[in-house]
This record gives sequence, C-alpha cells and structure tokens, in this order.
Amino acid sequence: MSGVGAVIDRANAERNGAVIGYLPAGFPDLQTGVDAAVALAENGVDAIELGLPYSDPVMDGPVIQRATETSLAGGFRIPQVFDAVHAITERAGVPVLVMTYWNPVLRYGVDRFADDLRAAGGAGLITPDLVPDEAAAWIDASERTGADRVFLAAPSSTDVRMRRAVASSRGFVYAVSTMGVTGARSGVDAAARNVVDRLRNAGAARACVGLGISTAEQVTEILRYADGAIIGSAFVRALADDGVSGAGARAAELTRGAIVDAH
Repeated sequence: MSGVGAVIDRANAERNGAVIGYLPAGFPDLQTGVDAAVALAENGVDAIELGLPYSDPVMDGPVIQRATETSLAGGFRIPQVFDAVHAITERAGVPVLVMTYWNPVLRYGVDRFADDLRAAGGAGLITPDLVPDEAAAWIDASERTGADRVFLAAPSSTDVRMRRAVASSRGFVYAVSTMGVTGARSGVDAAARNVVDRLRNAGAARACVGLGISTAEQVTEILRYADGAIIGSAFVRALADDGVSGAGARAAELTRGAIVDAH
C-alpha cells in the first residue's frame, strides 16, 4: 500500500480523518521551514505537503505567493527541497509529499528528480498543473521508485478527467474545493462535497479536500465526507506572523477538527 495511503487510512480508523499541512520549502529560510513542518507534525498533522518554490505559481494565492517569493529571494534552489524532505522525515516521522509545478521537474530531469526524492525519503509528488494524459514520464518514474502520485480533480473536471485522475493517482486524489487559487476562506464551497462524491463514483479509495480551509469547524465538516483535509495558507500565515511556535499552535487548533465526533 502507498505510504501516504496507509497514514490516511489509519487516521480514518483512529479519528475522523487525516490532516495534511502545506508549507513552502525554504520559508522563511530552509532551517526554519523544516522546524515549522516538524512543529505541524508534533501538533497532530498526519502528513506534510512541502511546496517547491516556483516563479510562476498560478494556483497559489497571495499568502503562499509571498512566501515562495521570500524563499526564492533567499536563494532557494531545487536540490534544497530534498534536504528539507530528508530533515523533516528524519525528525518528524511523517510522510512528506512535494507539491510542485511540472516545469521545475522537467528542468531538473524527471528520473533524476524521482531518484533524489526517493533517496531523501520523500513519499511522492502532488502535481497541480500536470494532467494524467501528459504524465507518462512521471508515471513511469514513480512506478520504478514507488513514489505516490497525487493528481487533482476540480468542480470543472469532466467525468472522463475524474476517472483518469483516480486511475492514475496513488495515495489519494486531491479534490479542489473551489474554483480559484489557494487562500483561507470563511466557508468551504459546497462544490467540494460534489467533487468528492464524483471521485467516489469514479472509484477513488481516498479523496482529500484542499483550498480554503482555515478553521477546525471546516476540518470537521470536510471529514464528514472526505478522507483528509489539506491546509495551506492558514499555516503559512501563522508561520509568517508568529514563527514556528505560531505554526505549531495553529496546527493544534485546526487538527482538533479531526478529533471531534463528526459522524
């Protein structure tokens, strides 16, 4: 079984579901970012989504964009993401998925990236701008290395696209809760439930919802129908405003939504 899949299944058996926390690598610097990811894990986050900073982050909202710009301005380079993955997995003992736009992987070399990710102990990739139809090189590399593959499904996805995302993903399918970019919202769109329902109908064993989650109540709501809640901007903002301790405290607050009896 997929490493991330096993963690999600365990979280669903022991609580109401999994919480996956996103942070960009190298923000505000490499070591502090690692410390923050460890703090998330120590405060109830089940897996880390580590963003690879990129100069054209079309899916990211302003909070994450500013953080990735800080990382890039500080001299972040692609090989450092593997250093961060290794450090987090060694200290926190939770799976780390790298979230990356596809162009940096192509520039680095797909097979080289897959090999270096495996050597660092990484669990796999979340690829927001890569569709399964164009992912043959990554699917081949991930089959060889055993890496998880997380593709996205959105409210606008056709049934054909949903089935392809389900068939090609390993670990879980990322259900985008709303059309637009990342960022905390006062309410998570009802479309999220519809996306998850459609993924279930397409055969998805695990679907996790991301984009816009910023309260424990939203986590509880999402875990009524999804296997995991993915939180990004709320953690990045806490790290930016209050440092590592602030990120840890925010994780403790939000992961309470996975413990409340939501069924």
